[in-house]
Amino acid sequence: MTQWLRPAAITLAVLFPLSLLAGTPESAPVTALDAALIATMKAGTAGQSFSARYAALDPVVQQSYNLPVVDQNSVGFLWSTLPAAQQQTLAALLEQFTVASYVSQFTSFAGEKFVLLPTEKTLGTKKIVETQIVPGNGSAPTELDYVVANGPSGWQITDVLLGGTISQVAVHESDFSALVTSGDASQLIAALKTKVAALSGGQ
Repeated sequence: MTQWLRPAAITLAVLFPLSLLAGTPESAPVTALDAALIATMKAGTAGQSFSARYAALDPVVQQSYNLPVVDQNSVGFLWSTLPAAQQQTLAALLEQFTVASYVSQFTSFAGEKFVLLPTEKTLGTKKIVETQIVPGNGSAPTELDYVVANGPSGWQITDVLLGGTISQVAVHESDFSALVTSGDASQLIAALKTKVAALSGGQ
């Protein structure tokens, strides 16, 4: 089983709009995702089902992420060789995988603090919104940054950087490459279906 098929710390991407960047356009998709993740955790504490929490989070992920760009970059250059039907199937499964990963890991609220840092980096035409995850028990925070880009739907997330350096998209591309050949992503499709089912517990 490849690395991307295991629950990864990279998917623990959250932040809280308590900084000088909270009102900027580039921080908007990150703060929206944060609010939804907080709601997801509180819903888990309240005993809501996986499917209910998934249904509430999914539209926010669609809005906050530029999913077509993330999908293509995660699969890599072989994306363009895939039949349209497989591209559509992969897009749906990668969205499900992203949302199910969040819901399966943000199961309850325990006093976490999510901090949006008052710093910003530029990466060509993109911006990096820097955040920290502060555990409720007072232990050391984890740095987690978002790469955002401005497009037809406004600023959206195109990548997540764990520790400020480890690219989620690059990790996925490295792992997916063993499951995709020119013109065929059937192995990746099967693996994603298995993983989504495991994360959701069949819901």
